[in-house]
Amino acid sequence: MFRLPWGAWCVRDTELALTVLRDPAFHRGMSTFFGDMLPSRTAQIALGRAVRDLMRAYLPAYRQRMAEAAAGLGPVSQWPGAGPLLVHRCTADVLLRPGAPPALRRRLAQAVAAGLTARQPSMRRRARAELLRPELLATIIEHVHDRRAQGSTADEPQDVLDAVIGAGPEELTDRTVANLYVLLFQSIVGNIGYAVAWSLLLACLHHPPGPPWPWPADWLVREAARHRPFVWMVGRPVPHALEFGGLPFAAGTILSVSPYLLHHDPHRWDRPETFRPGRWGEPGGQGPYLPFSAGPFTCAGAAVAHSMATEAVAALAQDARLTVSGGDARPLVSGSVLPRPFTLRRDLKAPVQPTLTRGGE
Repeated sequence: MFRLPWGAWCVRDTELALTVLRDPAFHRGMSTFFGDMLPSRTAQIALGRAVRDLMRAYLPAYRQRMAEAAAGLGPVSQWPGAGPLLVHRCTADVLLRPGAPPALRRRLAQAVAAGLTARQPSMRRRARAELLRPELLATIIEHVHDRRAQGSTADEPQDVLDAVIGAGPEELTDRTVANLYVLLFQSIVGNIGYAVAWSLLLACLHHPPGPPWPWPADWLVREAARHRPFVWMVGRPVPHALEFGGLPFAAGTILSVSPYLLHHDPHRWDRPETFRPGRWGEPGGQGPYLPFSAGPFTCAGAAVAHSMATEAVAALAQDARLTVSGGDARPLVSGSVLPRPFTLRRDLKAPVQPTLTRGGE
């Protein structure tokens, strides 16, 4: 184990990290993802499942919208910012139904464009994004109040806000509902958008331009999440005095596991420093894999998020040659692991013209 700059501890050894992740005493209590916004673990599970089920049902519509969005992206785009913008464009109607106030929908789009979906490494961008938060939150609170007054369809939510209202305890304040919604909005748009950005960047850096990628989009997204996991550190407070690895930890001490370290353990992965999507087609060639955490607090929407990222990568690569410039594989760590800025060029392949035989047959 080693001490982190902010006072928490991180488990370096893979075997010990897996022991921590599976330890029932360590995983008692609440998930730290929601903070103290929900009153019980039961409420956390109910909300996570409600949003997951809604997004899963939306996948066919997302697939169609992503194909349309990819076709309209243009030959040149600026990433990683284009990732969240693209995902938001294709999920806007399930994140907030079309009948919601236009001003609120505009504010959400502005927040994505400003980078509010992840902690930005640049102080200037971070400040720009945070300046939008108070007005955005106030507008959402007002809409939550109106929607709750009208009554929401808990059994068949029309959007993520419906799911939050319907699955959350009735005693939640409008402000808490709004904060939960913003948290989920950021997680859906940001996590998936940046996963798409990493997948495109790493694939283009590790394959010569021209020929199509030799890997299925599923392998590519999995390997990008292994090589550069968006969440690089998973931590929670120790519930009571515990001992791990011969070290005593007092109650409240933050103990963390790093997906990045586990994904790069040379004793568990073959050539872990190499971006190699083909490993996902090899039997038994994978080590501990936790881009969405692990154990009892694994993200409820992990499978749906992976499907959404895969659909986006497949749509962008469809009938196109992709190349990047200006980027490299070194991450920017600022709360999350973000790609450095790069330009994506998408050249559509020329359609194959039918060959006419003599006489036009």
